[in-house]
Amino acid sequence: LKKKEFFANFWTIALFAVAGTIVSTVIIGFLVYLMGLIGVASVDTSNPMEAMLFGALISAVDPVATLSIMGNPKLNCDPLLYNLVFGESVLNDAVAIVLFNTFIDFYQSGNDFSGSTIPSVLLRFTVISLGSVFVGIVIGLVCSYLCKHTQMRRYPEYEISMIFLFAYGSYAFSEALKLSGIMSLFFCGVVLSHYNSHNLSATSQVTAHNIFKCMAGMSEFFVYLYMGMGFFTGRFRNWNFVFIILCIIFCLLSRVCNSFPFSYLANIWRAQKIPFEMKCAIWFAGLRGAIAFALSQNMPGHNTDLYVSTTLSIVIFTTVVCGGLTEPMLSKFGMRGQPLLGTDSESRYQLSAPLDSPLADDEEIERSATGARNFWSKFDATYMQPFFGGDEMAESELDISVNSQQSRRRSDEEWSLQQQEEGGSIVGWDTRLPSVLSSSSRDSASSATPPHLSQHGVTGEEPIAVGRCSVPRGLAKYIPPGSAADVQL
Repeated sequence: LKKKEFFANFWTIALFAVAGTIVSTVIIGFLVYLMGLIGVASVDTSNPMEAMLFGALISAVDPVATLSIMGNPKLNCDPLLYNLVFGESVLNDAVAIVLFNTFIDFYQSGNDFSGSTIPSVLLRFTVISLGSVFVGIVIGLVCSYLCKHTQMRRYPEYEISMIFLFAYGSYAFSEALKLSGIMSLFFCGVVLSHYNSHNLSATSQVTAHNIFKCMAGMSEFFVYLYMGMGFFTGRFRNWNFVFIILCIIFCLLSRVCNSFPFSYLANIWRAQKIPFEMKCAIWFAGLRGAIAFALSQNMPGHNTDLYVSTTLSIVIFTTVVCGGLTEPMLSKFGMRGQPLLGTDSESRYQLSAPLDSPLADDEEIERSATGARNFWSKFDATYMQPFFGGDEMAESELDISVNSQQSRRRSDEEWSLQQQEEGGSIVGWDTRLPSVLSSSSRDSASSATPPHLSQHGVTGEEPIAVGRCSVPRGLAKYIPPGSAADVQL
């Protein structure tokens, strides 16, 4: 998870993950309950909570399947689409689990379903979600404070042990309080990544990253192995293929009612609108995986085997069929670019955003420097980082300052107009990043150089390669605004 991109689109992601998951749960649960009334499947019709439980678990979108497909460097998925889909799938899992646990408590309590049940469930869902977030943040801050104000950096093995114990402690403590352990663990990890990663020694940073990445990969491997063995070894015997096909249709329908309306709603406040093609891609990317299958194992009642086999079938269908058709779908809608040279599926999202990304748009840069984000950046750098750790440089100091960028842009525009008035052959000019286009002759090359480049001794006598690169945070403070490195040659 890339925190900067996640929180830059947080409200849109939260709209998909929270409101969208609730809508999907209600739609699927109602339709499954209706199938039970008709007699298509053996569903408990005495209490709608069983159908709502299935709706909650099957609404969990799998982040691993999403990352493995849309994060492929050969696919080169649109960065905004990747951030929205992957961010939704990460947060959606926690929301689905909280909904499932809330519904199962009401189901096992034996209370009759009435008009006041749904408001009570939603209120409990809100309390559990906020309480889990609070626990995760507090435990993450405690771990960060201890690592920053002690000499633990001298003992890398203790650092890694502390991270593991505090992370697992947030999960266990939340479960002991009847909260959501996975939601608490998620936000604890966000806090540790933001603050505590800078407190660790270089050895611990590399070691912890590789250890936890290996553990996550092995866990997912065994989960999918377990699902595959259950499917092909005949462990589950209650297969209702009509019910399976109907549930697949219900999932696709609920995804339509989730993706398109909330995309239109998000476009009301978004500067970078979500186009129709991206809405279709978001709808198509609802892959189910390990979380849904794990929750199906905890279904109460006498129909557990039916729900498990149905969930397993939906997981295989969405992973194989929808996942296999993702690449041609993205190509059809123009949501992919040229294949990247690198092979690391994560490296491209650690670099600066490409030119066609909303993160590189001037309006987005200006918006990010104002409002709530600017207030939080200043508050974080002034009060939080001195106590809990983090980069010494504020995030706003790492990017090109808005004033400096606007000044250079105005200077370049004036230069471009001057060249056109003098009859120079200016093919085009992109003011977002400094670039030099060839002039009509070598004699006029010196005059075809933008002012903010010529002051550094750059002329048009030789070709200039223009690109973007990531500057290590520790070196950013040595780059003065307006310098040759700052204009990103």
